[in-house]
Amino acid sequence: MELIKKKKILLLELLGFLILNVLTFCMAAKHIATVDWIVKETSYTRLCSTKKILTVNGLFPGPPMYMRRGDRLNINVRNKGKYNVTIHWHGVKQLRNPWSDGPNYVTQCPIKPGANFTYEIVLSNEEGTLWWHAHSDWSRATVHGALIVLPQLGKSYPFAKPHKEFPIVLASWFKGDVMEIIETALESGAEPNKSDAFTINGQPGDLYNWTFKLVVDYGKTYLLRIINSIMNEEMFFMVAKHSLTVVGTDGAYIKPIKTSYIMITPGQTMDVLITANQAPSHYYIASRAYAGGLATKDYPVDVPQHVDTRMYITISVNTLPCDDNSCDGPNGSRVSASLNNISFVEPSIDVLQAYYKRIKHVYESDFPNEPPYYFNFTGDNLPDTLLTPDQGTKAKVLDYNSTVEIVFQGTNVQNAAENHPMHLHGYSFYLVGYGFGNFNKKTDRKKFNLVDPPEVNTIGVPTNGWAAIRFRADNPGVWFMHCHLERHSSWGMDTVLIVKNGRTRLSSMLPPPRQLNPC
Repeated sequence: MELIKKKKILLLELLGFLILNVLTFCMAAKHIATVDWIVKETSYTRLCSTKKILTVNGLFPGPPMYMRRGDRLNINVRNKGKYNVTIHWHGVKQLRNPWSDGPNYVTQCPIKPGANFTYEIVLSNEEGTLWWHAHSDWSRATVHGALIVLPQLGKSYPFAKPHKEFPIVLASWFKGDVMEIIETALESGAEPNKSDAFTINGQPGDLYNWTFKLVVDYGKTYLLRIINSIMNEEMFFMVAKHSLTVVGTDGAYIKPIKTSYIMITPGQTMDVLITANQAPSHYYIASRAYAGGLATKDYPVDVPQHVDTRMYITISVNTLPCDDNSCDGPNGSRVSASLNNISFVEPSIDVLQAYYKRIKHVYESDFPNEPPYYFNFTGDNLPDTLLTPDQGTKAKVLDYNSTVEIVFQGTNVQNAAENHPMHLHGYSFYLVGYGFGNFNKKTDRKKFNLVDPPEVNTIGVPTNGWAAIRFRADNPGVWFMHCHLERHSSWGMDTVLIVKNGRTRLSSMLPPPRQLNPC
């Protein structure tokens, strides 16, 4: 790191096991109604070897999007790759429009090679840092990018305007073909191979002669828009001797929190201010949970005070038996995962079409409000009878405008407790409480923050702990809820929420687009 005295420029190098790298991006002009994206294979050299990866428009990370609060944009995605693909707009509520949400076989059938599909991105009250990514198998490893939502014209941030802002995209890099890695793991029943490196804005760091250098004016404040698109790991971020001020997460502002480091789970985004006020040096990357929403007139908090539906959902890593113990999982089994002891099975036609067209035998609407049995969820050496889940395509049906509370309970089944980033499509929700151990409905619910909880769309359920959320089911449609650790989602740690239509046209789901991809 060096200081260029004439221009009073401070050069920061952020080192550690992750090295930051600058992303060059551009924004479509506001008058552009439709943008064309080409999904195709492109050769990239990383870790001293070259391979073909799936990209959008040849870019890794993919093209960043800049929009303003309340904007709409059509993106026509043409698939010139060799795998099926879909795109999800992570954190965009897509009010009344689940047809453009993107999860494979949940709200659409995939875009097959040679085909195309036009997504309509409809923003409402989202503002801040979001992102987009492929939502089909493991293709999101390289098919992802930033989605920055700026304030409406004439409006400002609820904090002092930074001198400049930079998106920071954290990602995984695999030397092998990611699709072959997950296919092999699912066939064998074993854990998939871990990534060979982490990248920031597409680069793996100084071990391979790539180091991020951010040139900043001494004394100025910068906004870092941090996105964790990594497949299976939580990440830490810090800048030694500098304070970080977290001002937003998941497309919503929060009360500023000053901290020395943050933790960010896969799927989460954070808006962080940093002032370049220290002497030149090397600074390391390495969280603290955010505590309160902004709760102002311009950014109100409307957390439900009364609840119509309560759900208590256990999160577990399980195993499924194999004939003659022939699989490569523990004791010859196949690794699985579940919510309330149900491992989600991907259907052959998307759930949204089945729901809208009333096609039978695609899914069942009996996802339970609680686990089939209770035990010491976070205890050690739990009995083997808890290992095997049921399998099925099950959904939970909610009335329009009903209020919902979900308590996610981590478990230590198979002694495999870890943090689970749970993400709900179609909604932001209020994180009203979290803690360690087993949730106690008599004592823990009394401690809920029902005044100014943070509004998020992805929450890390603590290892051997719990997290409680509340939201109003006012967005009709079919919405995926899943763990954002990609291997867990692949194993079945997913379910679907179906929110019924309201009584009026404006409280009902939009009709399907003219073009629907066949399954």
